[in-house]
Amino acid sequence: MLKLPDLSPLLPWYEQNKRDLPWRHTKDPYRIWVSEIMLQQTRVEAVLPYYARFLDTLPTVSALANAPEALLLKLWEGLGYYSRVRNMQKAARAVMAVHGGQFPTTYEDIRALCGIGDYTAGAIASFAFDLPYPAVDGNVLRVTARLLCYEQDILSSAAKKELTAAVGAEVGKLPPAKINQALMELGATVCLPNGTPRCEACVLREACAAHAKGLETALPIRKKPSRRRLEEKTVLILRAADRVALQKRPDSGLLAGLFEPFTLAGKQSEAGVREVLAAWGVSPIRIAPLGDAKHIFTHLEWHMTGFEIILDEKDTTRLPAALFFAPREKIDTVYALPSAYRAYRAFM
Repeated sequence: MLKLPDLSPLLPWYEQNKRDLPWRHTKDPYRIWVSEIMLQQTRVEAVLPYYARFLDTLPTVSALANAPEALLLKLWEGLGYYSRVRNMQKAARAVMAVHGGQFPTTYEDIRALCGIGDYTAGAIASFAFDLPYPAVDGNVLRVTARLLCYEQDILSSAAKKELTAAVGAEVGKLPPAKINQALMELGATVCLPNGTPRCEACVLREACAAHAKGLETALPIRKKPSRRRLEEKTVLILRAADRVALQKRPDSGLLAGLFEPFTLAGKQSEAGVREVLAAWGVSPIRIAPLGDAKHIFTHLEWHMTGFEIILDEKDTTRLPAALFFAPREKIDTVYALPSAYRAYRAFM
């Protein structure tokens, strides 16, 4: 098995250098869980306001379990990967039904909850209960790969298993919560990605095999992802007085259950948009181009062209049945819209 060097120097370094983050001031497993799910695929700076608002609104597992879906999606609006919050609610309901409303205290029971994988279970178990389980995220994979001069693709399941086992062997020797967080903090602030580690500031520099061999900027190795599929869309911001037309996305698939403006497939010209409106029997008061925008998903990229279309009130009944008109002030308070449409939000 791979063996990491002595990690104990990280503990005093962490106490002196750790960022002041709200989830580090609690042992409440619910609050730690919320932070860990939010932090998946999302930067710390972006999560901070969401974390505060979410816990102000849903301060307990019970509140999360009983929240209406519309409220959940609105609280999550802009964070993306909405399956995360849906899975959180499923898990909260399991906590209520199976564990009597008390968050489980063992790794196995935590891991069994919907949407919780090995990393999140390890993070909750160690941070909340100081149980000796590793919490190996992307930062820790990068740190350990450099410490060990590990020259395999760290995103492969075999590599993740090997590196996690190496961290797990050390976690039992040191305070689990602190060493897990120290490794993550080192990766987030010193052992940086994209070939730019701050080795001069690293407390483990002398023990790092990659640094000794001059390979710290070449590691870790990641297999290049496949090219994203491109989709072109034309976004129509249809407005009548102080209302804007929305439609709800399907209950499964990409951005399930969220609301969006009417969207046409392909990149349409203004003439093409006028043809669509004419087919509906609609004569717009005004059409104004809103420019192009792009949104990148994990495996998909949207290239969008937008138009603002002002309608006479009498024409609102001629639009496709899936569309409904919402008061503009409720866009910010009631209806959860994907961040993919951020470029056009101001016109809604």
